[in-house]
This record gives sequence, C-alpha cells and structure tokens, in this order.
Amino acid sequence: MLLRPYQAGYVTRTLTDPSPEAARDLLESGLTADGLVTAFGRCVVDYEGRASSTLGPGDRHLMLKPDGTALVHTNAEQQPVNWQPPGGEHEINVEADRLVVESLQSSPDETLEVIFRSVTHAGAFSVADEAELRLTGTEADLKERILRTPELVESDFQPRATERQTAVGAIDIYGVDGDGRTVAIELKRRRVGPDAVGQLKRYVDALNRELHTDARVRGILVAPSITDRAHRLLAEEGLEFVALDPGS
Repeated sequence: MLLRPYQAGYVTRTLTDPSPEAARDLLESGLTADGLVTAFGRCVVDYEGRASSTLGPGDRHLMLKPDGTALVHTNAEQQPVNWQPPGGEHEINVEADRLVVESLQSSPDETLEVIFRSVTHAGAFSVADEAELRLTGTEADLKERILRTPELVESDFQPRATERQTAVGAIDIYGVDGDGRTVAIELKRRRVGPDAVGQLKRYVDALNRELHTDARVRGILVAPSITDRAHRLLAEEGLEFVALDPGS
C-alpha cells in the first residue's frame, strides 16, 4: 500500500483493506493536518457517559472531524447510531491487532470507543469550505409570496393576519374568501404528508369553536406537493390544497 508523501496542508489519501497500523497512521496524519477522516469496516461500538450503550459486531462507517465531532453510521436512517458533539479529542491506537478509535469529551465525561475487527477502507480528506450556508425557499418566503400576491391562493382571497393565535397554535395566514368565509392557511416549504393535514384540521376545528356560530371556515394547505394519502385525508376532512413553492 503506497502512500503519497505527507505534505503540509495536503491530506487527501485513501487506503483499501489497510492493516490496522496503516489505517492508524493515515487517520492520525489526517487529523494532525486538520482533515476529515473516515474508516469503514467491521466494528463494535461502546459508549460510556451519562448513560451506556453497546453495539455488537457490524459493518459501520466512522467519521471524525477536526472540530472533535465523531459520527458512527450504519446503512439505515439519516441519523448516526452513535455520535459525539464538537469539542472532543480523538485518540487512535492499535491494540491486539485491532484499530481502536476513541472520541473523548471532558464536560461531561464521555467516551465513544470504536474497535475495528477489520478495516475495509480508510480515508483522510482535505476540506476547504469557506462558503456560508444560505437558506432560500423557507416558509417565510412562501408567506411573503402569498401576502404580496394573494391571488396565488385564489382570485378573491384577502389576507387579514399572520400567525393568528388559536387554542391549538398559530395559523400561518388568516383571511377571508370572496364569499366572506374565514380561511385558515397552513404553509409548508416542501412535500408533506398526513401530519400537515392533521395540523390544519386542528386549526379549522379551533376556529369553528372560537368564532361566532354563523362563521364558515375553510382550511387550505399550501405546499409544493403532498402525498397521495394526504390528498385523500384532505378530501375526507373537507379541506383543500394549493400547490405552490416558496420561490418567487
């Protein structure tokens, strides 16, 4: 296994099926150069701290970041199965012919230990990411778009208030339609499912309880798209949907 000579500021290197010693040297050099390092292989994971947990043997991906973050991922779910937040220290050793990685936190005292029975892949990556995250397409953008152009909901819709309080929470946009009926609008910035329909239904029910007996209340869910199940629930509850994305 041939490694490129270490250069200050140069980190990006990978190894396939390395020995524990080669994997250790690669990960240590990457962390020394403030790189992001990863290891994939058969491992067990132990955590001790405010609680304790153990993961038996399995194929997992470990990522160590220069800010002290440690993440252990399986092949399922979005979240790591074990993790340590920023601010910790990483220690990498070889014990009994196995790669042992520890992530240590001091406040509170916590230890995440990953013992690799075999390493399939190891990598060290130089990461340059100076740009700041810029969020666009938020629910606030969607709200502003409707307030600026109410006919996007329907031709005679008139917004009267935003964040209108009810006993079960705040309605994103409260208004009236061309027939004088009260309209409660729930905004979502992305494709939604039945939960959003349930939320809108609670607002409509609250308005029906709080307004005068002659009030007629409509509920409209505004989002880029909805699931088939959400579409069926809207019809069952007598609620409506308008397809609209946050972009201008």
